[in-house]
Amino acid sequence: MKKLIAFMAIFGLLNFGMSLVVSAQEDPAATTEAVAATPAADQPAAVEATPAATTEVAAAGEEPVGIHKALKTKFIEGGAVWMTPIILCLVLGLAIAIERVIYLNLSSTNTKKLLAKIEDAFESNGIEGALEVCRDTKGPVASIFYQGLTRYDEGVDVVEKSVVSYGGVQTGLMETGLTWISLFIALAPMLGFLGTVVGMIGAFDAIQQAGDISPTLVAGGIKVALITTVGGLIVAIILQLFYNYLLSKIDSLVNEMEDASISLLDVVVKFNRKH
Repeated sequence: MKKLIAFMAIFGLLNFGMSLVVSAQEDPAATTEAVAATPAADQPAAVEATPAATTEVAAAGEEPVGIHKALKTKFIEGGAVWMTPIILCLVLGLAIAIERVIYLNLSSTNTKKLLAKIEDAFESNGIEGALEVCRDTKGPVASIFYQGLTRYDEGVDVVEKSVVSYGGVQTGLMETGLTWISLFIALAPMLGFLGTVVGMIGAFDAIQQAGDISPTLVAGGIKVALITTVGGLIVAIILQLFYNYLLSKIDSLVNEMEDASISLLDVVVKFNRKH
């Protein structure tokens, strides 16, 4: 079930990212075809538009632009060569982050209820009953308890070492994928800065070819160059929020596992004294 949900989340995000890239790349081609298909004789008519028509065009231009269209516009202005890797960083990072969020939320266990069941199972069916309770319970805490209780016959010290060792294994499983998220957090701004530098170089090349410093030329080149930086920073901010949430969730689960492990050892010692 966890793998199915994670796969659906990754597939949805990848589909959204690819549709954004494809539609953004198709828009310039459609615009070019529309301009080429316009007859030259129609151009004077457009120039001689009446004031009423001009007012209608201005009113139409004031209509709010949708978020999806605005994103495509900025994507085109920033350049597909540099914006596509930034979008991929966002899509892949969000896919991993969402999968981790689902996994960690499903890993939460009511430790007090589990310990009560294990203690009751100890009293009624002994160690076999406690192991059966752990097998029937999902989550890292139950897995740690099971690994420790399987070594019950070797003594409390061995049980404690087993719980500590397997607790480290479960912590490592919970932290899976965080390195990739941190990579995308660092990579997205770098790609944005690289696109900005390349764009600035292109703007200065245009100035050199023109032989004159035109404010319009300089402003337009700098605007396009800075869009990649803005995109990279936005991606890094979004992924950083998910990253910090995952870290706090993992810390909470680790503290919960440590506290539950101590309580399990108390139950094991208590059962040993009775028998």
